[in-house]
Amino acid sequence: MSKREDLAGRTVVVTGASSGFGRGTALKLGELGAHVVVAARRPDVLDEVVAQITDSGGTALAVPTDVSDADAVERLATAAEDRFGHIDVWVNNAAVGVMGLFWEIPLADHARLVDVDLKGMMTGAHVALRRFVDRGEGVLVNVSSVAGEVPLAYQASYASVKAGITSLGRSLNEELRLAGLHETIKVGTILPWAADTPWWDHVGNYTGHAPRLAAMDDPDIVVDAIVDACVDPQQEQPVGPKARGSHASHRLFKELTERFSGKLSESEIGKGTPAPDTSGALHEPIAEGTAVHGDTRERMVMEDGERRP
Repeated sequence: MSKREDLAGRTVVVTGASSGFGRGTALKLGELGAHVVVAARRPDVLDEVVAQITDSGGTALAVPTDVSDADAVERLATAAEDRFGHIDVWVNNAAVGVMGLFWEIPLADHARLVDVDLKGMMTGAHVALRRFVDRGEGVLVNVSSVAGEVPLAYQASYASVKAGITSLGRSLNEELRLAGLHETIKVGTILPWAADTPWWDHVGNYTGHAPRLAAMDDPDIVVDAIVDACVDPQQEQPVGPKARGSHASHRLFKELTERFSGKLSESEIGKGTPAPDTSGALHEPIAEGTAVHGDTRERMVMEDGERRP
């Protein structure tokens, strides 16, 4: 069982903190007494997060950051140290997405996804681990996805980078072990199932239909897993019954699980309302979607109801 009370007074950096898992994690950490440094591309939304934390008695700092910019990530770390002295935990959460047949999605969108979701994660890990090694302690939490274990049709580049993030965590833990630092510096990887966050409002979409996926989880269970990982990180942590089930199923029945995943994605694509092609928030942030929870499940109920006779 994690000891959340240990987070009081700790300095935690959270990227992608303007909505979804990141915002939920930052708010929960603030409630627990952590010094929270929130980073994302939308300065005005970050200010809202800081206001929420401080209004509840917490301490927070907003540092607008595009994680694809290595210099900006270094400035984020420096700002955290200047304000709070040092960094105890770094949560790599920032991510963008794009859906559609791989060859129909512009190459620039694939490249941008890799820059943010994989290179941004590696940059954050590098910036954090250099500091942790100097201090001799620290926790790095990387938010990946069960899609890194079970490939997702219509999200090829997203699934690819999530597999890379999971592998990154494994490799880093082994390097820390070889360096004799594994007892005091930990790397944990969170593997959520699809969750109803504003990610679905932000995703690039070339499917011709509003994005959706069956049986979405509530984001609160993922937020809780991230917060717990800040004090008790696991090398790989599937979150929720669906993530744990698909993760285990792929290990036992690889081809069958992949076929099922593909059929599930295909069946869901055509159920959404017609929608024009868009790069979403890949290249530039958009105003929509600033909450922890999204409204995709609600929309799906309406879409499914409209198809009934």
